[in-house]
Amino acid sequence: MKVTVYGAASNRIDDKYIKDGFELGKRLGERGHSMVFGAGSDGLMGAVARGFKSVGAFVHGVIPTFFEENGYEKIFYEADKITYTETMAERKAIMEDNADAFVITPGGIGTYEEFFQIITLKQLGRHQKAIALFNSHGYFDDLKKLLEDAIGMGFVNDECKKLALFFDDMDELIDYIENYNTDDIEWNLLKR
Repeated sequence: MKVTVYGAASNRIDDKYIKDGFELGKRLGERGHSMVFGAGSDGLMGAVARGFKSVGAFVHGVIPTFFEENGYEKIFYEADKITYTETMAERKAIMEDNADAFVITPGGIGTYEEFFQIITLKQLGRHQKAIALFNSHGYFDDLKKLLEDAIGMGFVNDECKKLALFFDDMDELIDYIENYNTDDIEWNLLKR
């Protein structure tokens, strides 16, 4: 399975997240999965990619040319394949199209934007792929509460809570994406 992974591109974060990211990538790779990601070598992006590569798993990085030209991000040149794009929109489209499942690790504005885009696309029926958030050290607790509050206040349909699940345990996360099915989602209720 090709797993698109989103996450932080910064090394300023606590090392505990980096260690968890590496271990998650290693475990996914050990179970025969490959990775598609934003091609960064720092932060959780780089950590997860190094985890995949530590067990010989295939890694595909996708990055806009202006990132390299302007030095916005260090590129993970150890990737088996690097695809350069002209725009961020093209980058995201390639990552989405190449995914069999999505895993979101702790990250910043870009990670949140990517998460909300793929969950919105799923709500609109544009894909039916697993979306799993790795809640490393409780990072996504507030996001989980935000979504629960939005459901409780009627801004988001209750059925939408099935679109993406939060996991504290990486093995449970991997089991979820490996065994994912959409049988329990009532797609006709998502927009009501």
